[in-house]
Amino acid sequence: MLRFIVNTLVYFAAAAIGLFVADMVLDQQDFSVTYPLGFLLASIIFALIQALISPLLTSLADKYASVLTGAVSLISALVALVVTATISDDLTVNGFATWFIAALIIWLASMVATLILKLTVVKKVVKEVRD
Repeated sequence: MLRFIVNTLVYFAAAAIGLFVADMVLDQQDFSVTYPLGFLLASIIFALIQALISPLLTSLADKYASVLTGAVSLISALVALVVTATISDDLTVNGFATWFIAALIIWLASMVATLILKLTVVKKVVKEVRD
């Protein structure tokens, strides 16, 4: 149970970091998030949508197009970005290229954040709880 909670928090933190990095890197006219509550809401929606669709996309890719298996995370980031921007008024994405660039930035930043968080914070928390 602890592992599930910690992984959920890491997943949320990684999504938040990805959105934050995209907001910092991309032009504010093309990509913007309303801070602080809008950012929190957008991060929660994004993480939930991505957590829900990633397993579905993975199973579809495994079944019908195994070549796409590696791209599932990137595709789920794009879909989660579209859904989040549609549901929330706090996330704005303008321009065809911005959608793909933002998804790529969020995917990369959240992947790096997940790796760093799991190697540092999660390991330490699990060790402390076990001791």
